[in-house]
Amino acid sequence: QVQLVESGGGSVQAGGSLRLSCTASRGTFSSASFMDWFRQPPGKEREVVATIVSDGSTRSADSVKGRFTISQDNAENALYLQMNSLKPEDTAMYYCRAVIGGHGYWGQGTQVTVSS
Repeated sequence: QVQLVESGGGSVQAGGSLRLSCTASRGTFSSASFMDWFRQPPGKEREVVATIVSDGSTRSADSVKGRFTISQDNAENALYLQMNSLKPEDTAMYYCRAVIGGHGYWGQGTQVTVSS
């Protein structure tokens, strides 16, 4: 059973930074085809924020380009999302997902609130 646990969310003022972490049992991330960070703002649908593929390549949504960076550390079994220059519109519940064998596994989410 794959279990992902996010942490690092919180409340921050606009312009601030947060680093989200997503941890899992040993070997989970090295087995993943790709991993993502998603977010779901209040009253809106979940959207992908950033993706990292098994070859190390990354892509991110236009709304966060230049501000957010996705990375992984297989030795630590961790996925990270470094978020800089945060804006109020970044307020959302953030989720990590790992795709293994064609199946997506999700964490429970961590809340990020950015005040103006």
